Amino acid sequence: MISLSPSGYAADVTISMPVEPAANDLLSRDPFALLIGMLLDQQVPLEKAFSGPLELARRLRHEPTAAELAGFDPDALAAIFSERPALHRYPKAMAARVQDLARLLVSSYDGDAARVWTTASSGAELLSRISVLPGFGAQKAKIFVALLGKQLGTQPPGWREVSEPFGAAGSYLSVADIVDEDSLAKVRAYKQSLKAAARS
Repeated sequence: MISLSPSGYAADVTISMPVEPAANDLLSRDPFALLIGMLLDQQVPLEKAFSGPLELARRLRHEPTAAELAGFDPDALAAIFSERPALHRYPKAMAARVQDLARLLVSSYDGDAARVWTTASSGAELLSRISVLPGFGAQKAKIFVALLGKQLGTQPPGWREVSEPFGAAGSYLSVADIVDEDSLAKVRAYKQSLKAAARS
């Protein structure tokens, strides 16, 4: 059985996205920040998405909790997201979605983002929980299950199966597989091949 730290991650794990060290540090120790980064990872470069939680913290001048953002004034939060450079291509919509995520975490998990996965008894339950999070569609939910399993040591029974194809060992299909420059290049090459196939 995997021993999880208070953060909800297996001991001594770090996220290695292509972002500044402080951003990776925040993602590695704050499950709520990781969920925000994953939520923002759509229609913007992944560097921007996963830098978002740190930039949000800088604008607030502290690292926010789910409870704080759940009760934040929606217009004020949208304004923070919209400050130049905006935190996302669609800052107002993403501010609202992040707030919806925070509210769900408060209502269902007492504001503790890690409980989404630390209390899941199976891969199927984990996927089901992630799938209902605001901003997490079917594919993104599978990728996040794969990320938890491959990089953070959260591996309830059946996690690989429910996250296929992203959970497959040795694959380079998504952010779940990015741990260094080489894996980043392989994931980008895969995505470029998908785009090329779609154009042909």
